[in-house]
Amino acid sequence: MTNYKTTKYFKSFEQDIPAINENIFEMKALELFRFQAEHNNIYKSYINARKIEAKNVKSLEQIPFLPIRFFKDHKVICGSEHEFQDFYSSSGTTGVITSRHYFWSEKFYLEHALRLFEKEYGSIRDFHVLALLPAYLERKGSSLVSMAQYFIEQSRSDYSGFYLYNQQELLDTIISLGKKPGKILLLGVTFALLDLAESGLEFPKTPQLIVMETGGMKGRRKEMIREEVHQVLKKYFRKEEIHSEYGMTELLSQAYSKGDGKYTLPNSMHIMLRDVNDPFTYSNRKQGGINVIDLANFHSCAFIETQDLGRFDKNGNLEILGRMDNSEIRGCNLMVN
Repeated sequence: MTNYKTTKYFKSFEQDIPAINENIFEMKALELFRFQAEHNNIYKSYINARKIEAKNVKSLEQIPFLPIRFFKDHKVICGSEHEFQDFYSSSGTTGVITSRHYFWSEKFYLEHALRLFEKEYGSIRDFHVLALLPAYLERKGSSLVSMAQYFIEQSRSDYSGFYLYNQQELLDTIISLGKKPGKILLLGVTFALLDLAESGLEFPKTPQLIVMETGGMKGRRKEMIREEVHQVLKKYFRKEEIHSEYGMTELLSQAYSKGDGKYTLPNSMHIMLRDVNDPFTYSNRKQGGINVIDLANFHSCAFIETQDLGRFDKNGNLEILGRMDNSEIRGCNLMVN
């Protein structure tokens, strides 16, 4: 039977997401916390195990964050299980249990992702979208592939499309588009962009091209720090900056960096840095473990303790430093800085 109370709340909160700003973020986050503390059984059990009374939580700092590993072992949802059949799964590596993020509405996720992209880069219809996502295309359930497919469709360009390992075809397309109007977005997983850079194929200078890496070595290459990766890519693609997208299976929002490694957070997302030695306290330094509030996760859990390390610069922009020591390697793990 459909849980009409949760469905009604989902629809209402979905409509509120575009209008959320920093002035009302805490109010909406606390409202969502109270809802999820009641209707998300996994989160509710975790809160109880921490001996926290949900009614006593009055600020963001008091909200308990669910460790991200729960998405591997449990169905993290609000409401009835039968209402959630579809999910995105993380890429993982051989022998590693992957996360599953069950979603209430894929339509919401795709429209939300496009909204966040267009806020940073303008209309998708100004772009030809070229997606270099091997490995992700070879499996089902990738949220990144779904997002890229939607961007390709919404661009309405006959040249937009996916590329697997056909490097020469990708290069020929970019050369052709360099003579046509419109910007070019090359969205690529890191190892595939590096493979292209080392292919021996000469890349033409293309001013209207944006190269955006999404992270991810997937065991294909040795891990490299972000500066090393970007230095190789900047030289090959003849660009002054390489852009980046920060997202993960367990989140429905994305953040973008336009080349300096500093991410601008969307209005639906808030980051808090916890002490690396004590996950229940916040760091008194400018860096620590990343706790994410993603209000787009209104159907699952919006309060997640990740295994990523980060810091804020003086302007409040987020820099991803890499993975915490002894944490499980993720298929889309970020490069250690």
